[in-house]
Amino acid sequence: VQLQASGGGLVQAGGSLRLSCIASGRSSSSYSLAWFRQAPGKEREFVAAISWSPGTTYYGDSVKGRFTISRDNVKNTLYLQMDNLKPEDTAVYYCAARQSQYPSTQRTEYDVWGQGTLVTVSS
Repeated sequence: VQLQASGGGLVQAGGSLRLSCIASGRSSSSYSLAWFRQAPGKEREFVAAISWSPGTTYYGDSVKGRFTISRDNVKNTLYLQMDNLKPEDTAVYYCAARQSQYPSTQRTEYDVWGQGTLVTVSS
């Protein structure tokens, strides 16, 4: 499977953005999917993950209650709805896939990565 993320951009603090990640190739429905992010000078950080079915979700502590991960297996698309954005959410956001029905919060557990999309939140 190949992944392509989009939807990043510049937004003011308190605003919203929705990221998308289209999966192509082999059916993504057998994969768990996740979002990670990497700010300049920092390690890649877990944001959210979702199982392939029935959609169990996990969130990093810094985004709980503000971000929502979802997927549409018909459209082979992963989403990340980001609300109440903060300047510290500024990062390149990556989607990732893991060939397991069980998602993980560890980046080393993911086999396939998208190219990343930049989110910048101004104060």
